[in-house]
Amino acid sequence: MTKQRNPPEPPELAVLAGELRISLGKLIRRLREQAHPGDFTSAQKSVLLRLDRDGPVTVSALARAESVRPQSMRVTVAGLEAMGAVRGEPDPADGRQTLIQLTPSFRKHLKASRAAKEDWLVRALQAQLSPQEQGQLMAAVALFERLAEF
Repeated sequence: MTKQRNPPEPPELAVLAGELRISLGKLIRRLREQAHPGDFTSAQKSVLLRLDRDGPVTVSALARAESVRPQSMRVTVAGLEAMGAVRGEPDPADGRQTLIQLTPSFRKHLKASRAAKEDWLVRALQAQLSPQEQGQLMAAVALFERLAEF
């Protein structure tokens, strides 16, 4: 069986891909600088964002969603519990299960962190971009969304 190859990209597209990767990386780093410092690992951040987006879930479901072993997820969740970011509650539908959810205090922390990032970004947009450029960027956001869904 032979592998089908995609035609080579035009050089401009490769340049665009590289520049986009670099620019977005810089922007993400700048946004992270605006947040309150935290000692979360990337695995912990991923779990926290998933819980924020999807709501309470079991450790097994988290493990499946994150493509890790349940034992590894238990370690990640235990660390988050020790930090006060998540807590377990009995599942009202099945008392044998425990649902993991964000604590109210961590939700406040998350909200404050996001607000700090967005405040910085609003100031940057106002200071660095003209109203016309802001409109162009608004249109580009839809393109970023499409790329992110690929």
